[in-house]
Amino acid sequence: MPLSTDERIDSDGVVHKAYGNAVSSAATATALTFELGFAPKRVIFHNVTDRISDEWMTGMADSSSIHSVAAGTRTLETTNGILPTANGFTITAVTAVASKAFSWYAEG
Repeated sequence: MPLSTDERIDSDGVVHKAYGNAVSSAATATALTFELGFAPKRVIFHNVTDRISDEWMTGMADSSSIHSVAAGTRTLETTNGILPTANGFTITAVTAVASKAFSWYAEG
């Protein structure tokens, strides 16, 4: 069976990195948008409070992620994952639940 590959290399040789922390409102969950100044190729988003992580990489569908919970279960999130944009990324209100602390890392 033939193997199909898709390899992409930065033509400018520059890797952009950004990271940070956020705390969601205690009142209601809302989507969180992070403006980075570059299009991410990988985003890791941690709900530190509940020990839940989501990771998106180039090649995955928009709003998807590999979703990992504290017990170790990993699933493919197809609608409430990470939405990359030309200038950053957005986390849906379902993932950015109310009254939680988050840490994130992005590179592009």
